[in-house]
Amino acid sequence: MKISGNTQVFGIIGDPVSHSLSPWFQNRFLEQAGLDAAYVPFPVGRSDVAVALKGLWAAGVAGLNVTVPHKEAVCAEVQADADAMRIGAVNTLRRGEEGWLGANTDWRGMSATWRGMGWDVAGGDVLVFGAGGTARAALHALAADGAAAVLVCNRGRDRLDAFIEHARRHYPDVKVEAVDWAQAAVDAACERASMIVNTTSIGLKSGGAFPFRLHGRWALDVVYAPSGATPFVRAARAAGMTAVDGLPMLVAQGAASFAMWHDAEPDALDALRWMERRLHRAPAEVLAWEQAA
Repeated sequence: MKISGNTQVFGIIGDPVSHSLSPWFQNRFLEQAGLDAAYVPFPVGRSDVAVALKGLWAAGVAGLNVTVPHKEAVCAEVQADADAMRIGAVNTLRRGEEGWLGANTDWRGMSATWRGMGWDVAGGDVLVFGAGGTARAALHALAADGAAAVLVCNRGRDRLDAFIEHARRHYPDVKVEAVDWAQAAVDAACERASMIVNTTSIGLKSGGAFPFRLHGRWALDVVYAPSGATPFVRAARAAGMTAVDGLPMLVAQGAASFAMWHDAEPDALDALRWMERRLHRAPAEVLAWEQAA
């Protein structure tokens, strides 16, 4: 990579952000396209979001991704599109004429992953762990792909109730039900679900175990681990489920962000395979991506 006075700067804001793999594959995308640009991490504390956005705009940064814990806070600071407003969270920013324009590509990344794996959610029930911004993105994707019902399990009842109210207001065609944070309730939900999605932060820190036994057919974790074996993925595979961590989703949502910034589709499969080789992990079976390549 050669940096010059004409090099465009893209990046990601979060707290923490040093662990992010986004610079790996976003710079791979830039290399694929032969663009004079670089993608870097920007650590931004919770209380500094508004001033950071103004500063990065003033500095001429060309585009940003947003990761935890800022996705919902950023939504209130920018001009968000219809999908992001409905979800209530932003993870992608691009420059407009007068300020940042916000979008959410997390839902596109989720949908691209389960479709890439060959998992059809249309007409089925899906169990979702978590009730935050990422869970709302999952709901948006599931509604777009025709899921019949979303069963939501979250430790905190207040946030769970707020999620269900949001879902019933914005997605009237999807049946949404609360699932108690208890093994018996999770067992009953697993019996109904064609797919289980973890949107909680369980697994962001190394070690530990997922708090529930799982069973079923398919499992997607939005959390990724270098080995691919997050606590959720381990629990799902122990039950004989087909499971994948968040790396394919991460690359897919990043590809959607890249397309917004550059009006060009990157090779997500190439970037995913490159990442897997660097991380010394087995290839994810995203067969639909391979067929489309």
